[in-house]
Amino acid sequence: MVADLETIFKQWLGEHKGLLYRVVRAYCNTAADQDDLFQEICLQLWLSIPRFEGKAKVSTWIYRVALNTALVWNRGEKNRRKHRDRFITIAPPQQTADSQPSQEIIDRLYEAVRKLPKVDTSVVLMHLDGLGYDEMAQILGISESNVGVKLNRAKKQLAQLLGGLIDDV
Repeated sequence: MVADLETIFKQWLGEHKGLLYRVVRAYCNTAADQDDLFQEICLQLWLSIPRFEGKAKVSTWIYRVALNTALVWNRGEKNRRKHRDRFITIAPPQQTADSQPSQEIIDRLYEAVRKLPKVDTSVVLMHLDGLGYDEMAQILGISESNVGVKLNRAKKQLAQLLGGLIDDV
């Protein structure tokens, strides 16, 4: 059974590392905190595999685990600092210069997203990843209309925080 769990975990991590990295970056300022949160999300993902029933898409399940872990982690990050650098080192997904916004814009966007209320951070992150309202609602356990309200409020806040840097989030 452990071999099966390991295979599933490696597959999920390989296919969704970018998603995990985006969640981590949205919730943490420093590289050290990002490493810590990434480790915690990986641990929780590993522990959640036996509870995955296949009723949702794998990416939806992983999002739910990652976001819930990030929310809980933020409450107790100081206690986790002592366990740094034990498992996996994260590296951002590779970007091509011609198809991606500049690193400065990305950094400013993440900085602004971190200033939002945590649930709004989650909604914006999922929106940027192209999830529909139905998937976001399922992950967060709220209605689709509530997702829309949160997303619209978050977009307005981001526009103010970014001061015209980008047109639409």
